[in-house]
Amino acid sequence: MQQDKIVVGLDIGTTKICALVGRKNEFGKLEILGMGKAVSEGVSRGIVLNIDKTVDAIRRAIRQAEEQSGISIGVVNVGIAGQHIKSLRHNGSITRNSADTIGPDDVNRLTQDMYRLVTQPGSQIIHVMPQDYKVDYEEGIVDPVGYEGVRLEGNFHIITAQSTAINNINKCVTKAGLEIADLILEPLASAMSILSEEEKEAGVALIDIGGGTTDLAIFKDGIIRHAAVLPFGGNIITQDIKQGCNVAPGQAEQLKVKFGKAIAEEASDHEIVSIPGLPNRPPKEVSLKNLAYIIEARMSEIMELVYAEIYRMGLHDQLSAGIVLTGGGSQLQNLEQLTEYITGLDTRIGYPNQHLGKSRIEAVKSPMYATTVGLVLSGYHGLEERSPRPVYEQEPAAYVVPQPALPMAPAPVAAAPPRPLAAPAPEAKKEPKEPGAASRFFKDILSRTKGLLIDDYDDKSY
Repeated sequence: MQQDKIVVGLDIGTTKICALVGRKNEFGKLEILGMGKAVSEGVSRGIVLNIDKTVDAIRRAIRQAEEQSGISIGVVNVGIAGQHIKSLRHNGSITRNSADTIGPDDVNRLTQDMYRLVTQPGSQIIHVMPQDYKVDYEEGIVDPVGYEGVRLEGNFHIITAQSTAINNINKCVTKAGLEIADLILEPLASAMSILSEEEKEAGVALIDIGGGTTDLAIFKDGIIRHAAVLPFGGNIITQDIKQGCNVAPGQAEQLKVKFGKAIAEEASDHEIVSIPGLPNRPPKEVSLKNLAYIIEARMSEIMELVYAEIYRMGLHDQLSAGIVLTGGGSQLQNLEQLTEYITGLDTRIGYPNQHLGKSRIEAVKSPMYATTVGLVLSGYHGLEERSPRPVYEQEPAAYVVPQPALPMAPAPVAAAPPRPLAAPAPEAKKEPKEPGAASRFFKDILSRTKGLLIDDYDDKSY
């Protein structure tokens, strides 16, 4: 059962590295058991540049999450972002041997063919997402399983990433003593924790404003239609404040978080903030009106770039549910109004609350942790998809061992006047039909395969 499983999400961001330990409760809601954070110094705009510094930050975040949750973390679901992320569409097809009913194996075969596409040098495919299918001459099929036909075609949305960026993430996680269960595009993870099925059906654009990047994911008819990562985020606003107000980087960040507004007209003309100066120098005074002008100029540029991407894909008039803002940058005051003014679309702030149950860690409900929560949910989604596979594909020898033992069992029992012959029976485990033995059998299988996706959690005190 999923209530007995633990999933760990690891968000390697530009400003912070966050590890989140979650478990689903009996109501299907996510219960956060532990969270760890560390300042990210080796990542720039979503790309790992300094492996040693990133490894150190990952270890600190994991150690803190382990202390809070009381478990040992070995497997994580990791997010990936950066300007190198590319989105493309491709059509594929297979010809079946007969016109009988199409099954899941046929759909899986078509999907796996998409992973074999030739991409640009130095890049590789990380996600293949079906849009719709065509069976013979019937178009617009969402799920072809159960249809009858010879030719199966599909339109796919394919996400690619730089091989170097993927390799750097793998190196960092491995050096930190962890294994990667899944590598997930961060906009998809954020969408899983923020968006409702109704919004995805009606048409919605999710904008995740992080420290180094702004991620975009567009959904329509319940299917993702486009994804992109822009190399601008909250850090560039901090840099603008630092230069425009002539203050230190730490002071610029505090000004943005505590007093920043995305619309200059909402700021008072007479409010001034005094900032401590350098040693032996007087304090510096900053006008909140000027601060708002700096933020509005850069935030408007970012939103115009996002809307240009939406318009370029021809989806600007198909977003009935409007725009959902999330990420740390979405907490900027008046950002909703600015976004509505630039795009003309209804806008709301997205909080990862709908999938969360009761938890001791209330901070996780902030938009800042939408991606990390989504990585945990993605891990459970992958668990649901892959759970049947270990039984049929993993450890085939586990099925071979009992087979010869079953026919041989009656012989010793029938001709067993002496007692010593009864001893080998328990050693050969010739009672597979008893509930206790069956339970031990499947526990053995799970213990061999649990490392693929999640960590097992035996403490039921939470």
